[in-house]
Amino acid sequence: MDHNAFTIKIDKDLEDLIPRYLENRRRDIELIQEAMGKSDFETIRVLGHSMKGSGGGYGFDAITEIGKLIEESTKKMDTEEISRQIEALSEYLDNINIVYE
Repeated sequence: MDHNAFTIKIDKDLEDLIPRYLENRRRDIELIQEAMGKSDFETIRVLGHSMKGSGGGYGFDAITEIGKLIEESTKKMDTEEISRQIEALSEYLDNINIVYE
């Protein structure tokens, strides 16, 4: 994959916060996978809702969109769609290129 596929421009004032934010999203992937193993859709919904609410504030509109889709998928208990969104988030995090301005 082209490593510039996910180039994101972020305000340099947020530079200190971004690594921790992205690290927490990686942890969310693990938590969602664990919750799926227990059919704990409420935990998945809360994590998706949190991503939906926080992504755009840091400049990561894709995280907002993925969070929204995860949250919506829990209403239908659609584990296939949740898995697709976890994969999309993982790919996004693995290929993100951040430019601080």
